[in-house]
Amino acid sequence: MSSRSAAKNLSFEIKNVHLPLMSVLIKNADLTHLGNDLQQRFGDTPDFFDNDPVLIDLQALDPQAGPLEMNGLLQLLKRHRMNPVALRAANPLQEAAATLAGLFVVQELRPMTGAATPAQETIREVVREVEVVREVSAASPSAMVIDKPLRSGQHVYAKGRDLVVLAMVNPGAEIMADGHIHVYAPLRGKAIAGAKGDTTARIFTTSLEAELVSIAGVYRTSDTALPKEVLGKAAQVWLADEKLQMRAL
Repeated sequence: MSSRSAAKNLSFEIKNVHLPLMSVLIKNADLTHLGNDLQQRFGDTPDFFDNDPVLIDLQALDPQAGPLEMNGLLQLLKRHRMNPVALRAANPLQEAAATLAGLFVVQELRPMTGAATPAQETIREVVREVEVVREVSAASPSAMVIDKPLRSGQHVYAKGRDLVVLAMVNPGAEIMADGHIHVYAPLRGKAIAGAKGDTTARIFTTSLEAELVSIAGVYRTSDTALPKEVLGKAAQVWLADEKLQMRAL
């Protein structure tokens, strides 16, 4: 029997695949501090992660910081429904701890390229920095509708679908959707569309006054003033060439 014929009869095949993977950049070795930040950011949206595979990146840790308690970090991420599978270490001790914990040690991160380029979601203002890289999944055609004003500190997340808000989004409130966001009232808080990487998502509002707008991880905060032609006006926000675009409606 030839080698080609034998290969056809094998009970397995080896193929290259691209799996959705999140990279969580840890910037503080204090797990209590990290836990508080994660709870503040994701406590109101406990289903944001769905046992998603996670790569832990420790490159940003201060070299002078104390040792990182690896098992405690893993348990903390798992409590927020993340599934740690790999680690990018900053020193040999971290590599050894990762190996003992059964994690794959990564030496270098390379963004995936191709027609379905995954996007990065960077949430900097609350969780020191959590970079999310994953494949795009289409939003559900059924939208979540909110018909009451959102106050400071309130969070709304439309998982897997669009979000429609019929009342004001006040400063300090945050709205998030995997698809588009429509606000038929002043948008003065934070709006994050395409939360899981959909670069075609858009933000629409009858009055753009937002503290933060973000699409598929590309964001703009109130530190940079909104253009005069859209400030306080009906406008849309979209992504083109990895840059946020804004235009009055």
